[in-house]
Amino acid sequence: MPMIPRNPQYFNYPSVATQAGISESDLSAIETRVRQDFPNDQMMFELRMLRTCRAIQSGTATVTDALSRDDRSSAA
Repeated sequence: MPMIPRNPQYFNYPSVATQAGISESDLSAIETRVRQDFPNDQMMFELRMLRTCRAIQSGTATVTDALSRDDRSSAA
């Protein structure tokens, strides 16, 4: 999967992802998944990414949860 250029405009979710130990490939997969929900809203995309990374960091969610299509089991 190609690396998605990261230039957050609203929330610095990449730094939280790094702190959470989320791999580059997992972060790219999560970004692809979240972009499906917010294709035209950069702020909501970044907010969901931030919340997802924080949930993984705190242990309340996993990468698998974040990639789930079922919003009830997703991290954010």
